[in-house]
This record gives sequence, structure tokens and C-alpha cells, in this order.
Amino acid sequence: MKTILAALAGGLLALGSTVTVAQEWPTKPLRLLVGSAPGGGTDAMARAVADRLGPLLKQSVVVENKPGVSNTLAADATAKSTDGHTLVMGVVTAHAIAPHLLKLGYDNNRDLVPVAFVGTVPNVLIVSNGLAAKTVPELVALAKKEPGRINYASSGTGSTQHIAAEMFKDAAGIDIVHVPYKGSSAALVDLVSGQVQMSFDTMPSVIGQIKNGKLRALAVTTPKRNAQLPNVPTMAEAGLPAVEIGAWYGVYMPASTPKPVQQRVHDEVNKVLAMPETKTRLEAVGAELTPMTQADFAAFHAAEYKRYGDIIRKNNIKID
Repeated sequence: MKTILAALAGGLLALGSTVTVAQEWPTKPLRLLVGSAPGGGTDAMARAVADRLGPLLKQSVVVENKPGVSNTLAADATAKSTDGHTLVMGVVTAHAIAPHLLKLGYDNNRDLVPVAFVGTVPNVLIVSNGLAAKTVPELVALAKKEPGRINYASSGTGSTQHIAAEMFKDAAGIDIVHVPYKGSSAALVDLVSGQVQMSFDTMPSVIGQIKNGKLRALAVTTPKRNAQLPNVPTMAEAGLPAVEIGAWYGVYMPASTPKPVQQRVHDEVNKVLAMPETKTRLEAVGAELTPMTQADFAAFHAAEYKRYGDIIRKNNIKID
């Protein structure tokens, strides 16, 4: 009987300690790292969450940009952090694509843990106004007529823009040439001017140029049309259902983070996503907010990691 009581008391003590950890955290301002420069899709997602998350946690949440190496510098810094107050706005490039292409200084599946899924944005097939193609079939026909003449821009080798274009190239049976840039901004400048002819960029990066007529949208790469571009067909509607890809975003923390702290971040981020002002702010740039349980996010992460690994191997995509 004494043994049972002692075990029960120990369990209650542990439970109390767990609750205390969650209640007392955070004890100082948090850093939410972003693996790209200010102004892109990941940055927009991070700032929309950080602005509302701080008051809920009663500490400021500072967005810190660490661009470079396929969005992995921010993930690397988070994986190696020991202060208990560093998070990263994870993106498909860093967590499902780059590990198959780069030698990283951390283990993507061991050193980081998916905590709170935020949402997705489609990639949009856009072309310069100087290109004759007005539809996906017209673009395919033009590429087949003049193999190797059409260049496509990306924000770098291994980006979703690169992967999407290679999927398109494979599905359509065409020869188009990759021109990698150091980020979307420089690529868009050359796309608008006609130096390159096409790209599969993310919605937040290009929605402004599409709506002001500087670029032409031919299709979105998600299963259904996007509310911000209701007249733009999906790739499936355009005849290429195999080209399905989108950027997704979620908060990751070091795997050493106590479970109750992970749960608290998960719960508070989901509260932020449910706020009308957050939904309005992110849906305006084409984002679809799709909260998940932490377990579902972990399963999603694993499935996406495998899916992109298979795509990269099939298309022999490599970083030179």
C-alpha cells in the first residue's frame, strides 16, 4: 500500500512540475527565426503569427531573418539553440527538400520537432507579358516548338520554384532552362523585364505583380483554385495533374523542448490562426490557414519529407 501511495504521490508531483513548466514559460522574449529575407512568403507568415502570439505569451516575439542555404540557416540556428526561447517558421524548402540535397549541420528529423502547422500557399505559374502563351497548353506548345529557348527563374536550386518547374518539364515533356537566383525579388525583376520568361513562384511573392498586370498567371499548383485568383485554373484543369506542389509553413522548435512547452506554443499559435484579423491578413496574399494537431503535423512532415525525396530522385535534381 505504501508503495502504491508513493508511486501516486510521485506521479502527482511530476504532473505538477509539468504544469508549472508550461505556466512559467516563457521567461524572456522569444526569437522566431525566418530562413528568407524580409518581404517573402515565409516572412509574411512569421510576422502575422508573431504580432499576435506575443500578447498571448506575455512576452515579445521578435522575428529575425537569417536568409540563405535554401532556408536552412534559420533551421540550423534553431536546432542548435539552447536558450529554450528560439523557434523557427519552418517551410517546405528547409524541412522536406533541402535535407535531400544538402549536407546539413543538423539532423532535420531528429534535432527539430514540428509544433504548430500554420498553412499553405500555392505556387503560381507566371509568365512575362512578352511571352505569347496565354494558357498552359499554349506554353507547352511554344516550348515544344522551340526547345531550350524558354528560361524559367527560381529563387535557387532546390526551391519549390525549381522543383515545380522540373515537375512541369517532366509532365509536359518539354525542354526549358533553369536560371537560379538568390531569392525571389531578383528573379521577379528579370521576369517582369522579360530577361527570363516564366516561373513557379509562391502566391505572396507575386500576387501584387499579377493584379497590377506586370505578370500573367497561367495556373496554380494546388488541387483547387485560389480565392485570390478565382479565374486562374489549376494545373490539373490545364491538363497536367502531376504538377501539384505548394509552399507550406509551420513552427518548429528544438527537439529538446519540454513537451508542455511544445503544447503551449501549439495551442497559442492555433488561437492566433483563429483570429479574424490574422485570417484576413494572410488570406489576402493567397494563404490557406489549415491548423493541425501536433501529431498530424508530425505525420504530415514525415509524408512530405518522403514525397519530395522521391521527386528529387526521380528527376535527378542536384545542387552543383
